[in-house]
Amino acid sequence: MDSHIAVRFDDDRAYVTLDRPDKHNGLTIGMLEGLVDAAHTVGRRDGVRAVILSGNGPSFSSGLDVAKATGDPLAMARNFIPLPWRGTNTFQEACWAWRRLPVPVIAAVHGRCFGGGLQIALAADIRFATPDAEFSVMEARHGLVPDMTGAATLSRLVGMDKALLLTMTADTVDAAYAARIGLVTEVSDDPIATAEALADRIATRSPHAVAGAKRLFERSWQASTRRTLAIERATQLPLIVRLAGRRGDR
Repeated sequence: MDSHIAVRFDDDRAYVTLDRPDKHNGLTIGMLEGLVDAAHTVGRRDGVRAVILSGNGPSFSSGLDVAKATGDPLAMARNFIPLPWRGTNTFQEACWAWRRLPVPVIAAVHGRCFGGGLQIALAADIRFATPDAEFSVMEARHGLVPDMTGAATLSRLVGMDKALLLTMTADTVDAAYAARIGLVTEVSDDPIATAEALADRIATRSPHAVAGAKRLFERSWQASTRRTLAIERATQLPLIVRLAGRRGDR
């Protein structure tokens, strides 16, 4: 089955592309499974310093292709069951697998970024979007709630009140508004070029420090102060040991 997910490596960069352009990258079960496989492929590749996640065609993703996905109820049910060793089902892991990677994942968004597509973008560490990009937490239009890790990312980025507003109304918002509330990091005329420039800057830093920073904020963002400080210490200690060892070798 064609997953409609393309993976390309260029030096220290991984490019992962949603590739169902004729359907505005409407998500199928196969695409979700393909995203999980792509994340695992990137994770096994030595030397990758950044991932750029984008969509081919007129949109990043218009969200779940409901007709296609619900056409196979058994596949829907099978992929809805979480795997106990990772705590996510396929719908969730298609997003959260990018949070598990030790390298920055940068989403380059254009066109529609709706529903499940938005939740994939939100699971990236950083999001750049074209001025004409559109965003919607559109699950309410189908009588649903975000269930592809959106509950874990939305309120972190925009606050609970804005998350509720976006979720309850299913309104479509433009890139300027999305940037203003923190849904996207920055508006750019060429988000892929902006992502590449950022990846170049990050690649000049220690990969261990970059991985540590991602792990630190992921584990501590909503933790208590005591827990956060403990995570800080646990993250910093091996970096200090590594730095001391490097200096000792001089």
